[in-house]
Formats: sequence, C-alpha cells, structure tokens
Amino acid sequence: MEPELKFLEEEIHQLIRLYQDTCIENTKLRQQLAETSARNEKLTEKIHIASSRLELLLKHLPDNEE
Repeated sequence: MEPELKFLEEEIHQLIRLYQDTCIENTKLRQQLAETSARNEKLTEKIHIASSRLELLLKHLPDNEE
C-alpha cells in the first residue's frame, strides 16, 4: 500500500508542476497575443491611412484620355 501511495503522491506533484507550467505558458501566450493584436491594429491603421492618401493622389492625377 505504501509504494502505491508514494507513486500517487509523485503523480500528483507532477500534475501540479504541469498545471503551474501551463499557467505560466498561458500567461505568456496571452501577453504575446495582446502585443500582436496591438501591432496588428497599428498596421491596419497605417494601411488605411496609406490607402486614403493613394486615393487622394489618384483623384488629383490628370486624365490622359485623348
């Protein structure tokens, strides 16, 4: 009975370590996701600004129709 309890105790400790490691990794991944999302928003805004500027420039180009 004692060896079985020792084995179960070791298994429980291993599960706790895995849970803690998973929590730490999850926190890191959430932080990376937040940073990536923020960068994505900034880049999307830059794309919209560039697109608007290009549209404005295209409107001011003379027509070459003859």
